[in-house]
Amino acid sequence: MLEKNFKQIINDIKLDIKSTQLKTAMQVNYNLINLYFRLGKILYDNYEYGNKFIDEVAKELKLEYPNTTGYSVRNLKYMKKFYTEYKDDEVMQQLVAQVPWGHNIVLMDKVKDKEIRKTYLQETINNNWGRTMLIHQIELNYHLRIGKSDNNFKLTLPKDNSDLANYIMKDPYIFDFISLKKDFKEQELENEMLVKIKNLLIELGKGFSFVSNQYKISMEDKDYYIDLLFYHLELRCFVVVELKTTSFKPEYIGQLGFYVTAIDEILKKEFDNPTIGLLLCKEKNKLSVEWSLKGTNLPIGVSSYKLNEYIPKEMLDKLPTEEEINLHINIENK
Repeated sequence: MLEKNFKQIINDIKLDIKSTQLKTAMQVNYNLINLYFRLGKILYDNYEYGNKFIDEVAKELKLEYPNTTGYSVRNLKYMKKFYTEYKDDEVMQQLVAQVPWGHNIVLMDKVKDKEIRKTYLQETINNNWGRTMLIHQIELNYHLRIGKSDNNFKLTLPKDNSDLANYIMKDPYIFDFISLKKDFKEQELENEMLVKIKNLLIELGKGFSFVSNQYKISMEDKDYYIDLLFYHLELRCFVVVELKTTSFKPEYIGQLGFYVTAIDEILKKEFDNPTIGLLLCKEKNKLSVEWSLKGTNLPIGVSSYKLNEYIPKEMLDKLPTEEEINLHINIENK
């Protein structure tokens, strides 16, 4: 009993330390961003084309802080731009103070539209994106994909849940961490997703928790298997994901609807919200999807997906197998 209590005490201590470290880091970042904003105002107020004011400030600060790299001419120019961009927008000032300086530079350089930039700021905060991930999502046009799936959530879910469910669904999903032969099978796609489950969860978005693959539903006459099953922590519901290697077909809605109903009957508890279905197809015709969704009262979303550039089969066939690679390594080590 003492050992069990001790473990719990240690876990509580660790959580408290991590929480405090996070709050401290956030406060430090907040103070730094606000310092840069204030410096940006000074630079903005005193800068005139050709007066070398920024260069002189950089020289003085380098003499005073020789071991600090944050006051270079380049960085001071970003501070001036930073102030210029947000001096009249208090909402954006609050958002930019919650992300690191490097993220802010990326956003100023790569996202010119302020409303689109706001989306990336909010998603960086919500999903805790690092700078590399932020750049990756910008390159993949995240803002054009979020909340774009075809679905019937407004008609089948309570408003709070329908709005959130609609927002978190993307179209297309981009699984650029997966490379397969051109004529791949559903099982191959599923296997690759499981091997790289961390990447999959990042692309699905915050809140998705993996439950199972090939989840078995046993009926008297036949067994059925759900490709991927998740639980969404914010929606408080199960999410059934079905993968298709072909274009959308209306009958896919019926199959997915059966799985959604099955999970509601088997796993859903009183405190869970209704299960949601997500159908992922290589391609889809919007009108076909809309008509098909009108025929069901179950919450279902339909999205397309894209994989990494296909590697030609002839090239794949020439690549060594894992056994051949290990054999070569063993020979080299002898």
